[in-house]
Amino acid sequence: MSLTPVLTKRFGTDQPWKIANYERLDGYTGLRKALTMAPADLITLVKESNLRGRGGAGFPTGMKWQFIPQDNPKPKYVVVNADEGEPGTCRDLPLMMNDPHSMVEGIIIACFAVRAEQAFVYIRGEAVHAIRRVTAAVEEARAAGYLGTDILGSGFNCDIVVHAGAGAYICGEETALLDSLEGRRGQPRLKPPFPATNGLYDAPTVVNNVGTLASVPYIVLGGADWYKALGPGGSPGTSIFSLSGRVKNPGQYEAPMGTTLRELLELAGGMSRGKDIKFWTPGGASCPLLTAEHLDVPLDFDSVMKAGSINGTSAVMIFDEDDCIVRAVRKWSEFYRHESCGKCTPCREGTYWYVGIYDRLEAGEGTEEDLETLLDLSDNILGRSFCALGDGATSPVSSSIQYFRDEYVAHIENHGCPFEGARTLAGAH
Repeated sequence: MSLTPVLTKRFGTDQPWKIANYERLDGYTGLRKALTMAPADLITLVKESNLRGRGGAGFPTGMKWQFIPQDNPKPKYVVVNADEGEPGTCRDLPLMMNDPHSMVEGIIIACFAVRAEQAFVYIRGEAVHAIRRVTAAVEEARAAGYLGTDILGSGFNCDIVVHAGAGAYICGEETALLDSLEGRRGQPRLKPPFPATNGLYDAPTVVNNVGTLASVPYIVLGGADWYKALGPGGSPGTSIFSLSGRVKNPGQYEAPMGTTLRELLELAGGMSRGKDIKFWTPGGASCPLLTAEHLDVPLDFDSVMKAGSINGTSAVMIFDEDDCIVRAVRKWSEFYRHESCGKCTPCREGTYWYVGIYDRLEAGEGTEEDLETLLDLSDNILGRSFCALGDGATSPVSSSIQYFRDEYVAHIENHGCPFEGARTLAGAH
């Protein structure tokens, strides 16, 4: 499988995070070109490229930019969601560490397109190294004349503030992020109104992911047709796939959208323990699980949805035949219970009950009725919670029972995990 890196093309070069090295490899060339275009034409270009948001939802980026009302007298803002916190997801942080200027350049282009003069980068507080590196990149860009007043003599003014979050997964939800950025407790807002009209400081706001904005300079330079040729029509471009779990060489692999897990496993050296794959996530812990029968599903937004899951953040966690599905889902449920902001009852109470039932199953005290309770809880959370955290919490629960109900039953009949028993007997012999 031959790969042409786009987002990672500067990875591995000499200090790619430095502006001098970035400029040597086409850095800020896209911005220079963008500043010669009309903002409306720039939005049209991004729309024609069919760039879809890399933050999980896959919403068309150009359309999101077009939603910003230009007749609103309030300031316009661009906000970068760099609060990467989904279990198994690790692509925004490597991008910010290795090539922060690609994101910075994309931010400035986005600001020019939507007529915003101020942008904010919201990075989760634990990512200290990324905060320092992006801050340094912003300072370099400002010193070089790419930020500030009258950028490159265009008459366009723009600046960027790097903001450290306080470490809450809920702030990955865009409206909770905006509340946190304004100094309030990070909790999702009721929608509508949407951020495009009533976002940061109740002003029109674009919220984009790191990888989305880092893709923009390449689209400006290469054009819409070039970008669409990189992947399937409905989900063009490349993605950075985060491979973790039972794989020989875990890490970040950039590949065209539509690449299959079978192909990614070949790139990563195969399964680490020589066992067959049992279940995996195509886009992080908040996506319905897939199994070995889905190895050849193209990993793009539309194909994964047809297979019964979502592409999400391209975070591929891989488990083999000796891994316990109940234990894995229990760990994810504990995460969602801990990270629930508590604002809405379905999520707050539902994730609490999830963990209690999984604790019983693991302790050998589960009953058949518990399985029905898990499914009933999922029905009451899905579509009824304030934001996508609740919906995401239901995904591994419902899908794991769909594909591995017999393993849940085995936990009940064996009064505990059958995999632990097998390992204990093997050790005894």
